[in-house]
Amino acid sequence: MSTNTLYGIFDDEEVLLSSVKEIRANNIEIKEVYSPFPIHGLDKALGLKETRMAITAFIYGCLGLTLGSLMIYYMMQIDWPQNIGGKPNWSFYHNLPAFVPVLFECVVLFAAHLMSITYLIRNGLYPGGKSDSPDERTTDDKFLMEIQVEGDATIIKEMLTKTGATEINEKEA
Repeated sequence: MSTNTLYGIFDDEEVLLSSVKEIRANNIEIKEVYSPFPIHGLDKALGLKETRMAITAFIYGCLGLTLGSLMIYYMMQIDWPQNIGGKPNWSFYHNLPAFVPVLFECVVLFAAHLMSITYLIRNGLYPGGKSDSPDERTTDDKFLMEIQVEGDATIIKEMLTKTGATEINEKEA
């Protein structure tokens, strides 16, 4: 049997979302959906798992806290200890309340920047990365649903038309 790829193109995100729900209700697997902006509820309709980005944010925050603590300890205890406002310079622990704003900012700095870098690398949006979108219009105002079909695709084409696809393209693999 031949494997074909169907591309259903939609004009509206609400129509796309209802179409995804109906097609998934008929046990048809949707390979990918391309959209010019995030659609609320699409990940749940496609049956996607939760991402692990929150775990990486926590790890990056801990890294920022650790490196910020080491930086403050080195600067204030080893490299250039100073008596500022009568605070003892011989103990990191006793000065910790004064360092909380700096440590908080290190956590935010590391978490934000490393999360952005992780997101861009994970999605292939780094400089020189190639787009895998099958239709250029998905970056402007169209929504595309990609379905791989083995054998006869007429039933899925009819379902896409019935659910609101304005255009259906087929590509043989």
